[in-house]
This record gives sequence, C-alpha cells and structure tokens, in this order.
Amino acid sequence: MHDDPFARPGLMDGLPDPDRDRQFYAGVPARRLVAWLVDGAVTLTLGVPVAVAFGIVTLGFGFALFPMVLAVVWFLYRTATIAGASSTWGMRVTGIEFRRGDGTRLDLLTAALHSGISAVCLGTFVLQLISCITIVGTRYRQGLPDIILGTTAINRPVD
Repeated sequence: MHDDPFARPGLMDGLPDPDRDRQFYAGVPARRLVAWLVDGAVTLTLGVPVAVAFGIVTLGFGFALFPMVLAVVWFLYRTATIAGASSTWGMRVTGIEFRRGDGTRLDLLTAALHSGISAVCLGTFVLQLISCITIVGTRYRQGLPDIILGTTAINRPVD
C-alpha cells in the first residue's frame, strides 16, 4: 500500500482503491487541467456579457466590479453544475466527476464549499501550487479542497 500523508483512515472507504482499481484514477490530473481550461472558457463566455450588461446598467460604475462579477458567475456556474451532476461541463467533456469519500456524488452544500475553497486556492498562488502538487502526488489525486472535504475526482464510472 502506498503511503499518503493526507490519508485519513476510513474517510475514503466508499471510493475505488487506487492500488486495485487504477482505471478510476488514470489520467485524472491531466483531465482536471483540461476541464479547468474548458470551465474557464465557459465562465468567460457566460460572465463577460453579464459583466458588460452590469457595467452598462450602472452607467459605467459596474465596470470597476468586472472581476467580481466574473468571480460570482464562476462560483454560481461551478456550484450549480457540480451539485447537479457532480461535475462541471468541462469535467463532463473530459469524463471525470467528483465523489465524496463514501462514494456518493456531491450535494449542493458540498459543491458550494468545494467552489469556495477552490476560489481561495485560485486567489492565492501558493495554495494553488500546493493544490496542483497534491493532485499529482496524493493517492486519490486530491487537490486541497478535496483533502479538506474528503472528496476526489475520478474517471466517470458507467452507471
């Protein structure tokens, strides 16, 4: 068995074992990166028109909040899509989804928490770097939000 400094006994018992069921974790770090890029494009496609409309409606004052509007759109998009199908549109394209340690899909609260913690990591270079390292280096391919919440991304199983 592979030693993982972040592993907590019993927390991930509902997930496929990375040593015996490697197909669930094969390629997940690269797929997460591609999904993140797709989700960034989706966020910009949805968020820029909203931010521009907000700027126009507020007679230009709202343009100062352009990054904040994009952040809100990103958070709402990510939370809603993860709560709905345990994956964002980018994750669906790449064939991965989030699962809780007990094997179930993420609910609305967990999706919102995951998105909030992800936002903190994205806004802090060191935390984002650590998260990327843990995705590659941990047994269950978990980023910091996953480690904190006891979740992970796996290749989508055939239901």
